[in-house]
Amino acid sequence: MRLKWTDSREIGEALYQAYPATDPKTVRFTDMHRWICQLEEFDDDPHASNEKILEAILLVWLDEAE
Repeated sequence: MRLKWTDSREIGEALYQAYPATDPKTVRFTDMHRWICQLEEFDDDPHASNEKILEAILLVWLDEAE
Protein backbone atom coordinates (compact mmCIF):
# COMPACT_ATOMS: atom_id res chain seq x y z
CA MET A 1 0.00 0.00 0.00
CA ARG A 2 1.32 3.43 -0.94
CA LEU A 3 0.60 6.03 1.73
CA LYS A 4 -0.64 9.52 0.92
CA TRP A 5 -1.03 12.50 3.25
CA THR A 6 -4.74 11.71 3.50
CA ASP A 7 -3.95 8.33 5.12
CA SER A 8 -3.50 9.82 8.59
CA ARG A 9 -4.50 6.64 10.46
CA GLU A 10 -2.12 4.42 8.50
CA ILE A 11 0.74 6.94 8.73
CA GLY A 12 0.24 7.35 12.48
CA GLU A 13 0.31 3.58 12.93
CA ALA A 14 3.42 3.31 10.74
CA LEU A 15 5.20 5.96 12.84
CA TYR A 16 4.28 4.10 16.02
CA GLN A 17 5.75 0.90 14.57
CA ALA A 18 8.86 2.63 13.24
CA TYR A 19 9.58 4.63 16.42
CA PRO A 20 8.13 2.57 19.31
CA ALA A 21 10.40 4.13 21.96
CA THR A 22 9.59 7.71 20.93
CA ASP A 23 7.04 9.70 22.92
CA PRO A 24 4.92 11.43 20.25
CA LYS A 25 4.33 14.36 22.62
CA THR A 26 8.02 15.27 22.33
CA VAL A 27 8.23 15.19 18.52
CA ARG A 28 8.47 18.41 16.52
CA PHE A 29 6.40 18.66 13.34
CA THR A 30 9.58 19.19 11.29
CA ASP A 31 11.01 15.89 12.53
CA MET A 32 7.71 14.06 12.09
CA HIS A 33 7.38 15.39 8.53
CA ARG A 34 10.86 14.10 7.70
CA TRP A 35 10.15 10.70 9.26
CA ILE A 36 6.89 10.38 7.32
CA CYS A 37 8.65 11.17 4.05
CA GLN A 38 11.25 8.50 4.91
CA LEU A 39 8.65 5.77 5.44
CA GLU A 40 9.10 3.10 2.79
CA GLU A 41 5.35 3.01 2.08
CA PHE A 42 5.04 6.80 1.75
CA ASP A 43 4.47 8.01 -1.79
CA ASP A 44 3.19 11.59 -1.95
CA ASP A 45 4.46 15.10 -2.54
CA PRO A 46 6.48 16.13 0.54
CA HIS A 47 5.30 19.72 0.07
CA ALA A 48 1.60 18.79 0.08
CA SER A 49 1.29 18.51 3.85
CA ASN A 50 0.13 21.19 6.24
CA GLU A 51 -0.26 21.66 9.98
CA LYS A 52 -3.79 20.23 10.01
CA ILE A 53 -2.61 17.01 8.32
CA LEU A 54 0.35 16.65 10.68
CA GLU A 55 -1.90 17.22 13.70
CA ALA A 56 -4.26 14.46 12.53
CA ILE A 57 -1.34 12.07 12.11
CA LEU A 58 0.05 13.02 15.52
CA LEU A 59 -3.32 12.31 17.18
CA VAL A 60 -3.31 8.79 15.72
CA TRP A 61 0.27 8.24 16.86
CA LEU A 62 -0.63 9.45 20.36
CA ASP A 63 -3.62 7.10 20.40
CA GLU A 64 -1.43 4.17 19.37
CA ALA A 65 1.19 5.00 22.01
CA GLU A 66 -1.34 5.00 24.88
